[in-house]
This record gives sequence, structure tokens and C-alpha cells, in this order.
Amino acid sequence: MDDFLATAVMRWQAHSGRHDLPWQNTRDPYRVWLSEIMLQQTQVTTVQDYFARFLARFADVQALAQAPLDEVLHLWAGLGYYSRARNLHRCAQDVERLHGGAFPRTAQQLQTLPGIGRSTAAAIAALCFGERVAILDGNVKRVLTRYLGFADDLALALSERRLWDLATELLPKDHLLHNMARYTQGMMDLGATLCTPKKPACPACPLSSRCVARALGSPEKFPVKTRKLKRSAESIWLLWAQAEDGAVWLSQRPTPGVWAGLYCLPLFADRQALQAALDPKDEALLQDAPAFKHVLTHKDLYLHPVLLRLDGRPALALDGQWFDAAQMAKLGLPAPIKKMLDLAGQTTRAATCTDPN
Repeated sequence: MDDFLATAVMRWQAHSGRHDLPWQNTRDPYRVWLSEIMLQQTQVTTVQDYFARFLARFADVQALAQAPLDEVLHLWAGLGYYSRARNLHRCAQDVERLHGGAFPRTAQQLQTLPGIGRSTAAAIAALCFGERVAILDGNVKRVLTRYLGFADDLALALSERRLWDLATELLPKDHLLHNMARYTQGMMDLGATLCTPKKPACPACPLSSRCVARALGSPEKFPVKTRKLKRSAESIWLLWAQAEDGAVWLSQRPTPGVWAGLYCLPLFADRQALQAALDPKDEALLQDAPAFKHVLTHKDLYLHPVLLRLDGRPALALDGQWFDAAQMAKLGLPAPIKKMLDLAGQTTRAATCTDPN
């Protein structure tokens, strides 16, 4: 293949690509790795604040490796896909323990670390070390399949491997330390800003003159992937046990499972199971709070909080313990649970402030 694509992408990135994201303009593999993990399944606008907070607390891979997992999960809370945070912590520890605190310099070695797949490894190796390896995240798949008119079904492993091969053939061939970083960033920028899933800005694209999908008049039909995950729904009952001093009973969620590793209100499959877990004398104290829906990528969670107000801080026959507001502020809590508890705390404080007595 000729070098039209690589040359056009690099030229476009230099003049029109993104240059102001906080993880750009660096060859620090720690920052590139952190951003790549955070950007998986998450929008750039959301990641920016989390990225800044992580760097403020964990300035380098050594600081992250030495931090307690609970603190990592606390800072991650709200980003979702919490296995990423657990793998992030494990990866930092492996870099420290197995590689002397320095990230490996090749994609092949990077893939041996927890949570780093082929495309993420290639992004780090290309952006930081100039290795001639292709990335193939969602944005790049879209750009390449449209440019090439690649109509094979990417639900099939054979088709995916073929696209990897084509992506590798199209890479820059010289001045790799400079060009691989420019090209890799350019492909990501094109997919994020112009070659979008719907209504791509084809007239502004540097590849439009040779884009097969545009010539066919059907860019939105690419990439082709027939197998789609079906959405599901699940109802969960939450025991919201609250002591008279405002402390809340929380337990750490098991791994694997929903919200694995985070601290959460005890979960139950139905209200009957929730009641069965309590002392019979406490059943009369239960109050149903308004149910609400929490949307995950492939599942809708219907959450049913059941409030139990107790005198003192009695021990419950459940895994967990009492946490006050200051302690909860340091824990990793699922986003919907944290929001619910925060709103309840604000309501309580407002009521206290307006109480004429």
C-alpha cells in the first residue's frame, strides 16, 4: 500500500488535530497509560477531571502502586467499569515489582501487564517509544473500515485479524519516533472529531478523496459488526441502614460481580430476602424509599432502597460495618449510591438549619 493515508493523517493532525488534552504532548508512559485506560468506554470530557485528580494524588506509577486499593477505587468512583481501576492498581504494582518502576518499551511486553490489551499496548509503545505497531480502538476501526471499504463482519475473529494486518501495513515507515506518535494521535483524533459514528464530517476529512465508504455514499454503514449485546434489566433491593448519628452500614462488594470491590449498601434480589436478613423486631421499622433506575452500558438496574433507622449503632447480622460521613468520603462508592446518600445528607442538613427549635 502507498503512504497516502499515513502522510495525510500526520499532516492533518499537525494543523487540525487535538493538541490541548492533558495527556497529550508527552512521552511519559505513565500518563499515556492512565489516559488510555480511563478513555476505554468513557468520553473525553468525563475523563479530564478524573485524570487531573489521579495525577494530583498519584503523581507517578510508584505512588499509585503504593496506594491502598480502596483509595484508588474512591478516586475512580463514577467512571464505571471498576475492573479497570483494580487492574490499574495491579498493573502499577507489577511495573514497580517486575520492571523496576519503568514501563516496558515494547507492545509485546506491555501486553503482559494486567488490563493492557493489544490496542492499549500499541498506543503506549507508539506514542511514547515510536514503535511501529497499530492501534485498533473503536475510533480507528471506524476510520480504517470506511477508508478501505472494509465490509467484513468484525464480529468474526478472522475479520478482526485481517483488519489488524491492514492497519499495520498502513503505518508510517520512517522517522518512527516522531511519525508514529503523530500518526497514532491523528487516527484517534479523526475518529473522535470528524469520522464520527453518525453524520461524519466527510468534506473536512483529509482522507475523503480516497475514502471508499464516502464514494459509496454510505459511511455510516461501516464498520460492519452483526453480533450485538442484548440489553438486560435487573431489580435490586438495597438495605439502607442508618444509625441515629447518621452513620450508614456498608459492606465491600465481592469480586466478581456488580460494583466489585466498592463499598455499598447490602444488596438483595428481592424485598423478602432483605427482610429475612434482619432481626424480626426490625422489620416493622422498614420504610421504602423511592425506587430509581441506573443505566449501565448493557443493563438497566432498578434500585429499591429500603430505609432502616436504628438507635445507636447496633451490630447487624450482615457483612459490613458502620461508616460516618468522614469515613465514607474516603471510600469507593458506586455512583448511584453515593449520589443517593449525598442527597439524603444535604436534605438532613437543610432540615436541621431551618428547625426553629
